[in-house]
Amino acid sequence: MTDFTGVNPADRGSNDADATEYERDSAYRVDPWTLSRTGLDLHTLAASESLYSLANGHIGLRGSLEEGEPRAVPGTYVNGFFEERPLPHAESGYGFPESGETAVNVTDGKIIRLFVGDSPFDMRYGSIEHHERALDLRAGTLDRHTEWTSPSGTPVRVTSRRLVSFAQRSLAAICYDVEPLDGDAYVALQSDLLANESGSTPSSDPRDAAHLDRPLRAEFAAARDSRAVLVHRTRRSKLRVAAGMTHLLEVPDEVETTIEAAGDLARYTVTAKVPRGSRLRLIKLVAYGWSHRRSAPALRDQVEAALSVARLTGWDGLIEQQRNFLDEFWSRADVEIDGDPALQQAVRVSMFHILQSAARAEGQAISAKGLSGVGYDGHTFWDAEVFALPMLTYTMPAAARDHLVWRHATLGEARARAKELGLRGAAFPWRTISGKENSGYWPAGTAAFHVNSAVAAATARYLAVTGDEDFETVAGVELLTETARLWASIGHFNDTEFHIDGVTGPDEYTAIVDDNLYTNVMAAQNLTDAADACERRPEVAATLGVDADEIALWRRAAAGVAMPYNDDLGVHEQSLGFTRHAEWDFAATKKKFYPLLLHYPYFQLYRRQVIKQADLTLAMHLRGDLFTPEQKERNFAYYEARTVRDSSLSAATQAVLAAETGHLELAYDYWAEVAFVDLGDLHGNVDDGLHIAAMGGSWMVAVAGFGGMRDHGGRVTFAPRLPRALQRIAFQLTYGGNVLRVSIRRDGDTGAEEATYEVEAGPGLRTWHHGEPVDVRPDQPVTLPVPVASDVEPVQQPARRAPKRRHSNGR
Repeated sequence: MTDFTGVNPADRGSNDADATEYERDSAYRVDPWTLSRTGLDLHTLAASESLYSLANGHIGLRGSLEEGEPRAVPGTYVNGFFEERPLPHAESGYGFPESGETAVNVTDGKIIRLFVGDSPFDMRYGSIEHHERALDLRAGTLDRHTEWTSPSGTPVRVTSRRLVSFAQRSLAAICYDVEPLDGDAYVALQSDLLANESGSTPSSDPRDAAHLDRPLRAEFAAARDSRAVLVHRTRRSKLRVAAGMTHLLEVPDEVETTIEAAGDLARYTVTAKVPRGSRLRLIKLVAYGWSHRRSAPALRDQVEAALSVARLTGWDGLIEQQRNFLDEFWSRADVEIDGDPALQQAVRVSMFHILQSAARAEGQAISAKGLSGVGYDGHTFWDAEVFALPMLTYTMPAAARDHLVWRHATLGEARARAKELGLRGAAFPWRTISGKENSGYWPAGTAAFHVNSAVAAATARYLAVTGDEDFETVAGVELLTETARLWASIGHFNDTEFHIDGVTGPDEYTAIVDDNLYTNVMAAQNLTDAADACERRPEVAATLGVDADEIALWRRAAAGVAMPYNDDLGVHEQSLGFTRHAEWDFAATKKKFYPLLLHYPYFQLYRRQVIKQADLTLAMHLRGDLFTPEQKERNFAYYEARTVRDSSLSAATQAVLAAETGHLELAYDYWAEVAFVDLGDLHGNVDDGLHIAAMGGSWMVAVAGFGGMRDHGGRVTFAPRLPRALQRIAFQLTYGGNVLRVSIRRDGDTGAEEATYEVEAGPGLRTWHHGEPVDVRPDQPVTLPVPVASDVEPVQQPARRAPKRRHSNGR
C-alpha cells in the first residue's frame, strides 16, 4: 500500500528516495493559490486533516469532515489551553519536572451530521459520485463539494465552506448546503457542540502527544432558540473553556427545529422536506473563550457576545473580512517563484499555516504543530523563535511581538527555573505551554540552554526591524538582560577565553558537551545585545539592577567566547573534541533505521560524529559575521557529510548555507525537501499536526538562501543567486517603516542574473547587494547585476541521506 506521495509508509522517516518529484503521485493538484484534492482516501485521512487545518492563532480546527465520521483526529484547539499530567521518571533527580502539560482537544463545534431519509451521510457507505476539498489560501476558507447517493438510492449534493476568522478572533463559521438531485428529499441536520470526544489512541512514538482520557468536566449548559453554550473545566490544570454556537437557517417551507444542551453535548436539530431544485442552507457560527481566572458565567457572556457580533456581520461579511485580511497579508508577504509551480504552491501553503499559527495569538505562543494537532503535546520549543518568527518579523511584526510578549509573561517561571538550577537570570524551558519546563529528558531538554539565545535573538531582531520603543521599554530590555545573566552565570573564563560547559546544542545526537560552538556564539550575541539595550535604556537597566560592571562583564564574555577549531582538519568543531569522536557507520545503516533515535540508544549516538540536525551550520547562518567565506565552505562540507536530517528543522538551514557557499542546486534540492515535509509526510508524523518551524524554513530558504538576506548587527544585506531551474524569485520585507520588494531574475537568452530593489511603502532605506551599499528610495527601484558564482567542489551526505533531486525544466 502506498500513500499519495508514492512512498511506502513502512519507509517513512527516511527522506532519501529515488529521483522522482515529491508531487508526482500526489493527490493534491498543483495550483498557485489552493490546495485541493479529489476523492476520499481513508489511509491518508489524518494527514489531510492536518493540511486542511484552519486557525487564526487563537482557535484551531483540524480539517475533519463536518459529519464527524470518517475521521482520524477530531481536533479543536484553543491556544494556551492545556491539561496537567504526571511526568514520571524512572529515577528521580533534583530539578526534574514533576508534571507535564498537554494541549486539550476542546469542545468540537465543527460537527454537522446529515441524515438523508433514514440514512446517515457517511461516505464509507452508499456511493460517492464526486468529492473534492480545497484550502483556499487567498480566501482563508476550506471548501468542500460532494455528490453522494445514499444506500437507499437518494442522491444529494453537499457543499460546505468553513473559516476561522482573522477579523473576529473568537469565531469560526461554517456554511453547509444540502441539495437533492433527483426528486424531493427528507433530510435532518444535527449541529453539535461535543466535548470529551474520543481521539487518538496512546502511542509509543516520543513525538506524539500524551493520551488524555476525558480531561473536561462539565460546569454549565444552556440552550435557547438556535443558540447553545457549554462551559467545561479541566480536572487538573483548572482552566475553563466556553464554546457557543448559533445558527442562520435558509430552508423551504416545511421545517422543524429543536435545541438541547446538557453535560458534554449541545445539539440543534433541523428537519426539513427539501424539494428538488431547492436547497437547505445552515450557517453555523461557533465562538470560543478560555481563562484560568474568569467564572463560567463570564465566559458564557463572552462567547454569547462574540456570536451576536458574528450574526450582525453575517456570512457574506465574514467572508469579506477574511479576504481583506489575507489580501493585506499577501500584498506584503508573498514569495513568488517562476519555474516550479509545485514549489510555488508548497511555499505558499507553508506561509499560510505560519500565519494561521500566530496571526491572533495575542499573548500566547507559537507551538511546534501550531493549532493543527497535538504532536509534541502542543508544546512550544526554541524553533518558534529561530524558524517561525523571522518570517513573521519581516512580514507581520505584530504577530512576532505577540509571541515575544508571551515569553516575557513567562519570565517569572524562567527565573524560578534558573534559581532551581543554581543560576542567575532566566532559564527558559525547552518545551512548554504555560512557561513551566515540560522536558523529562535532561540531556536534550534542560541542558539545551540555547533556547535562551533564541528568545534573545528574536527580541533583538524584532527591535531592529520595528524600532518598537514601547516593547523595548516594557519587555525587550528585560528579556535581553535576564537571558544574558544566565550566560554570565553558567560560563567561566580561562584567561581571556569564555567557556560554556555541560550543555546541549541544536544537535540532539550530541549532548552534555563543552563549548558547543552554536551555543557559544549565540550567547555572545545575546550578551552584546543586552549590553547595547541597557546602554540605550539606562533607566530600564537601573530598575533591573544592571550596572556598568555587569555590562562590562557581558562585553568581555562576548568578546572572548571560545570557538573550538581543529587545526589539522581546518574546520571548526561543533563542540570541544567533537572531531575526535568515532565516525558513525553510515554505510551499514539501513534506510529503515532512520530516524536513528527510534532505533539506537542515545549512548551510541552521543559518542559518534553523527548529527541529527544542522548545528554548527546553523551558527554559520545566524552568526555568519564570525566566519570567513573559506571557513564556511570547509565547515559546510565537513558537517554535511555527517548530518542525517532526522529533524525537520535541518534541511532549511542546510539549504541556506548551501546557497551561500555556491552549492545552488543542492540548496534547491533542500528547499523542496523543506517545502514538502508535510505535503509529502517526509517524517512520517504529519498525522499529528504540521511542522510549523519547517514551514517557516520554506520562507527562510527563499529569502535568506536564494535571496542571500542577512541581518547581522541589525543591518539587512542581500547576496542573491538563483538555481538553474528558476527564472525568478521575488519577496517583500518590512523593515524600518519600509516595505522592500526584492526581485531576482535570470535573462532567458544570456543567463545573466540581476536583482531589483524597490521600496513599495515607506521613506526609503540603505541596504547592501553582494557587499556594495545600495540606497533605495520610493519610486526609484535599483537594478544591479548578480555576480557569477564561482565553481565549487561537490559535497557529500551520509549514505542514503542525500536529498531527493529536484527535477524541473529538464533537470
